[in-house]
Amino acid sequence: MAQLAIGIDIGTSGSRAVAMRPDFSVAAHAAVPLDRFGPNGRDPAVWWAAVEATLKALLSSIDRAAVRAIAVDGTSGTVLPVDGAGRPLAEPLMYNDKVSDDAILAAIARTAPEASAAHGATSGLAKALWFQRLPGVHAVLHQADWIAGQFSGRFDVSDENNSLKTGYDAEEGRWPDWIAETGMRLKLLPAVVRPGSVTGRLTAAAADQFGLRRDMAVVAGTTDGCASFLATGAAEAGDGVTALGSSLTIKILSDRPIFAPRYGIYSHRLGDAWLAGGASNTGGKVLARHFPLAHIVELSAAVDPATETGLDYYPLGAAGERFPIADPSLQPRLLPRPDSDADYLKAMLEGIAAIEALGYRRLAELGAPSLTSVRSVGGGAANAAWTEIRRRKLGVDFLPALSDEAAAGTARLALTGAKEAGLL
Repeated sequence: MAQLAIGIDIGTSGSRAVAMRPDFSVAAHAAVPLDRFGPNGRDPAVWWAAVEATLKALLSSIDRAAVRAIAVDGTSGTVLPVDGAGRPLAEPLMYNDKVSDDAILAAIARTAPEASAAHGATSGLAKALWFQRLPGVHAVLHQADWIAGQFSGRFDVSDENNSLKTGYDAEEGRWPDWIAETGMRLKLLPAVVRPGSVTGRLTAAAADQFGLRRDMAVVAGTTDGCASFLATGAAEAGDGVTALGSSLTIKILSDRPIFAPRYGIYSHRLGDAWLAGGASNTGGKVLARHFPLAHIVELSAAVDPATETGLDYYPLGAAGERFPIADPSLQPRLLPRPDSDADYLKAMLEGIAAIEALGYRRLAELGAPSLTSVRSVGGGAANAAWTEIRRRKLGVDFLPALSDEAAAGTARLALTGAKEAGLL
């Protein structure tokens, strides 16, 4: 019987699940939208209903007895307060929600080291400080922690990646002393383990509900962003992953952590390595301001990627850039405009590719290894002309992404935990 591990991704629009074999091949996958269970996508009851439905759909197409472990990823910075039984006490604050309490933000700004990811109104720590005021609060958890708790019964444990924006020091492996100086009650923060660590076993109730083995391992997951990187198969220092979506995001696996808050760069621990990266304001949303998608596809077919336009574009939708150039007043460069729409698009694709190359060079300047390979995800990865332009600008091997589903990356962590527990 082929043994399996399950990864669950709970995102902003839905829940996804992947069953994976020990050789990292995918045995099955399933997805369910959140809005099937109500209009409020921030309601934990809606999250869990979607996860239940997704898992049941997945299990209907595999041998349940083969499942050895399960892990969950969630949106980074989504936080909720719970009572002693793990019941939510208030509506969660989502990854992009801001805490508007000036005293909380001032306390963090005053005490947190400059390189900490806990700065800012959307940080997990700001949300934890806000929630600790509630009567009866027993713990403040991240989204992935709470979902995993439905399987293990534990509502007191998190992983290093989700905890980073709440102030966790992954280099030291602990909640740092300065967090207490903000007024945060440390006893409300969960214990933290590395992603892929076993945190418990399936509860009897969960085993009965899903028809799974009682001795199945519940494994610490990660953030959705880290899970998406893992899903591609990138595993060696110097491996990069570029996401070509509405924005341009690049990440590289490093043998040392990189922290450069000026560029919005923080590092998540992945095994014995670190994941560092940054996000530019360029990307597909800039292209969409000039051409509809169908026209981009049509024009791309007329682009010769082997030649240069000679135009030095920096495509932005508005003034301001953070990475790889930290300049809030940086102006877009999209002139002169050639007469040909195909040449205009080509020049923009060249410009975005140049920003991508500069981004990887910037990471190397900050201490990351030099780029050795790239895997591409997102809608732009399917554009053949753009791929060839990028290949020329980056000058490294372009490798296929094994998967672009975050749940597949989380399933890899579940496999790690199952091996640790001796279940594989």
